[in-house]
Amino acid sequence: QVQLVESGGGLVQPGGSLRLSCAASGSIFSINTMGWYRQAPGKEREFVALITSAGTTNYVPSVKGRFTISRDGAKNTVFLQMNSLKPEDTAVYYCHATPCVPPLQSLDIWGRGTLVTVAS
Repeated sequence: QVQLVESGGGLVQPGGSLRLSCAASGSIFSINTMGWYRQAPGKEREFVALITSAGTTNYVPSVKGRFTISRDGAKNTVFLQMNSLKPEDTAVYYCHATPCVPPLQSLDIWGRGTLVTVAS
């Protein structure tokens, strides 16, 4: 069974930095896209960033220039470096991936989420 496990959330002051990690485990041939979404209290889940197997990245405009997504393909891990954090970045951050698993089945899976709180 393929799972995603996030880590790295916590409490940080405005202007600070955090680095989120998400590792995929299980029987995986490859992973096309890996990305991050977030859900703030009382709001719907929104897209934050993604990275393809080719290294192409995409970001929501509100985090461009502040967040950087990267991945370690050999370890099926994706990272989100978050700098210049703002209170409005407070949310539960969810990892998302589209792995190809035996026998050549494509999945769409989510992690359980990690809480990021930006407050002074």
